[in-house]
Amino acid sequence: MRKPLVAGLAGVLLLTAVPASAATRLALPAPTGPYAVGSVDLHLVDPARPDPWVAGTPRELMVTVRYPARPGHGPKTPYLAPEAAKLIAEEDARTLGIAADRLDYTFPTHARTGAPAAGGPRPVVLYSPSAKYPRSVGTAQLEQLASEGYVTVAIDHTHEPAAVEFPGGRVERRVLPSGPDAGRQLIATRVADTRFVLDALETLARGGNPDAERRALPAGLSPDVSRAGMFGHSAGGFTTAETMVADARIDAGADLDGSMAYSQSNREFGRAAGEGLDQPFLLLSAGDHSAASDPSWQEFLTHQRGPVRTQHLPDGEHFSYTDYQVLLPRLGLDPAALTPFIGTADPDRSLSGQRATLSAFFDCSLKRN
Repeated sequence: MRKPLVAGLAGVLLLTAVPASAATRLALPAPTGPYAVGSVDLHLVDPARPDPWVAGTPRELMVTVRYPARPGHGPKTPYLAPEAAKLIAEEDARTLGIAADRLDYTFPTHARTGAPAAGGPRPVVLYSPSAKYPRSVGTAQLEQLASEGYVTVAIDHTHEPAAVEFPGGRVERRVLPSGPDAGRQLIATRVADTRFVLDALETLARGGNPDAERRALPAGLSPDVSRAGMFGHSAGGFTTAETMVADARIDAGADLDGSMAYSQSNREFGRAAGEGLDQPFLLLSAGDHSAASDPSWQEFLTHQRGPVRTQHLPDGEHFSYTDYQVLLPRLGLDPAALTPFIGTADPDRSLSGQRATLSAFFDCSLKRN
């Protein structure tokens, strides 16, 4: 069964302390599509919406846009900005029982910052991470989709991750809701975040610049919001389904091992589970979680009207659907200790299968003539 809505790595895995050593060389497998990948970060501010967790401030987000690019332009994009990388590494290191200097999350990805776009309107795929996690944890999947012709948009839901870094090095830390309605508040905020990002993409598609500082945008970047999909891990999958109930601009969605319930024990399901969707939807599960074990998925499948597909990774675990699947084995820790977190699946084969499944699903739904 899935962990609680805002459970994190600490609730899944705690390893024996490992002596300090030099940082492990972290890297992600290269994308295999025909396009090079470019990236740009956008700072989005919604003056009409107060931040629900920090009084007296407007809601602001950081998103990373990746896109098909012309090859050979621009510096490699780091996995995380430096201050956020440090704070997130410290949190992960405490959980893993290793020295923080083992985790250097500023390693280069396969995208190039600000590279000119390959040109032409491109279908859009948004990404929402698990609760408490940064937008970076879906990088390997998002780079693959960008290399295959999509504009992908990874969303940081501010005040959920350990750190979100804004222009100029300002960092916003975690401020999670509490109380009996915390899960509903969190998902409602995420849905509002996603709809605001869609608005910003429409501004971008019209030739405007939604970045709060009006920083330069890559030449030729052209998202086609009329062909938009979304996927997410854990609470991000729940966010995907709930956004699709509220906003018809999402044409297809995928839930990567996330429950669609605020509380399984009390059968407090989200609207998507109780109402179903007309759009195509993909359910990916791992380990002991599947439609057979999750009442919220059973409820969703009962009400779903659009095409639906399920796929199970039996030798995986909950975080197999994140970059941790390929990053954690590089640390040289006892593989048995990692099993509750990422299972026993071969990391490269697991990621390759996920990439193929997501690409085929979104190709069928979004790359229409």
